[in-house]
Amino acid sequence: MELTIEQRIAQVRENIDRAADGRPVTLVGVAKTKPAEMVVRAIRAGISVIGENYVQEFRDKSAVGAYTGAAVHIIGHLQQNKVKYVAGKVDLIQSVDSLSLLEAISKRTAALETAQDVLLEVNIGRESGKSGCVPEELDELLARASYLPGIRVRGLMAIPPAETSRAYFEPMAHLFIDNSAKKYDNVSMDFLSMGMSDDYEDAIRQGANMVRVGTLIFGPRNYI
Repeated sequence: MELTIEQRIAQVRENIDRAADGRPVTLVGVAKTKPAEMVVRAIRAGISVIGENYVQEFRDKSAVGAYTGAAVHIIGHLQQNKVKYVAGKVDLIQSVDSLSLLEAISKRTAALETAQDVLLEVNIGRESGKSGCVPEELDELLARASYLPGIRVRGLMAIPPAETSRAYFEPMAHLFIDNSAKKYDNVSMDFLSMGMSDDYEDAIRQGANMVRVGTLIFGPRNYI
């Protein structure tokens, strides 16, 4: 018998609690390709953070009030020409991977006289064609981010290679811990976002305090 979305959420939360062993972990329900009605149902069932990959989906669902009662995170690659649609409008942009994108967000938030929380995305697996800075670039990116108005860096995010993701959780956690000890203005290492439906429990055991779970909550994605 197929589980309801409410039962799926309860099951994921039980797994998170067991893996976290008392540590707080933020569950991001990834609603990629899912309709507004399903997002509303997930929020009513206790999901407090919704993650969206695509800016257009965020705009469409926002227009019908789908996110009422929840925070919204942009977790997919963000093009600079779409910054104006999300900066100052979402609670967190998890996928900031370059100085040019940081500058675009800063320019937009300055115009709005607000600030934007972001995570810096690290390409921990050094995969060609995947977004994210490589680990050696992170120090400079953090330093530059600390001087940009309207930017608040809240931590790091990673999407390790799917087939071998578990091998990258520990190095990513070390990178997070090392940078937590450094002092930059407008930078606080509050969140380490790593782990998805296939590996979120292992990610939590290795130090993640934010996980992005889609399929286990909403079911398989709807590709046309």
